[in-house]
Amino acid sequence: MPEGPPGAPEVTRKRGAQPENAAERKKTCWGILTSQGSWADRSPLHEAASQGRLLVLRTLLAQGYQANIVTIDHVTPLHEACLSGHVACVRALIHAGANVNAATIDGVTPLYNCCASGSASCAELLLQNGARTQTAQLHFPSALHEACRRGHSRCVEALLSHGADPDYQVPHLGSPLYVACLNQHTACSRILLQRGASVNVGRGGDSPLHAAVRQDRAEQVAALLDYGADVNLRDGDNQRPVELAPPGGKTRQLLLAFEGSPRTLCQLCRLQIRSLIGRSRLKQLPLLPLPPLLTHYLQHSWMTAGQ
Repeated sequence: MPEGPPGAPEVTRKRGAQPENAAERKKTCWGILTSQGSWADRSPLHEAASQGRLLVLRTLLAQGYQANIVTIDHVTPLHEACLSGHVACVRALIHAGANVNAATIDGVTPLYNCCASGSASCAELLLQNGARTQTAQLHFPSALHEACRRGHSRCVEALLSHGADPDYQVPHLGSPLYVACLNQHTACSRILLQRGASVNVGRGGDSPLHAAVRQDRAEQVAALLDYGADVNLRDGDNQRPVELAPPGGKTRQLLLAFEGSPRTLCQLCRLQIRSLIGRSRLKQLPLLPLPPLLTHYLQHSWMTAGQ
């Protein structure tokens, strides 16, 4: 249970406790109104972090509250600040010694909360201060999967830039690319593919292409095909992507047209070169002494650059 410094206002510890009258329902703790109800195990420091009240948070820390004070579920003030996207509070807590890799009883980390809320600035700050992009326990929540599920592409970029594995598998979710396709987030899919995510790795026998086709996302399907998606893979029901496409939809037309013509030499060469370069070195492409058009071509941004 969280405890404040000596002399600090008492906070009810019992979850769900009800005061006897309305006048006692709330009380002021260091200038913050805290409920004696279901959030009673949270400290005033949790409240300050959640509300983004930087001056109050600094006062509490100076008065003796510990940066790593936890609730009954092991939620820290840093978890709260990240979930609300308060960068200044995150910075202050880290400076006070907050554990950037603290995990709740459900395995949720502050970095995961950043990706849940879409706060790329907070995520970058955590990563710069030693936050791990993934945990050793496969059953714990993955920050990258959460960013892909919610479509927070800037968080995806931050994680990958700090070494996150674009093919990191969570058994019940599959790959990050599969999650992005399942939730129709094309921007996240493109970032993962550009960083070398395996285009055919999904969840079990279900590929990212299967997921995108079921959602009838033609733009997402086109991106997957451009990165070498296999149209002949079969899912758990022994069906190819084209068999899952809604009749008369753009996705079905796209797949039928693709199957009726071979990949271009331009596309085949690019896929082979990127494969030889290797995923770990793809981010170094801009450092090579190559003409910009060739660099953009290898990065899959050559069409835009050439227009």
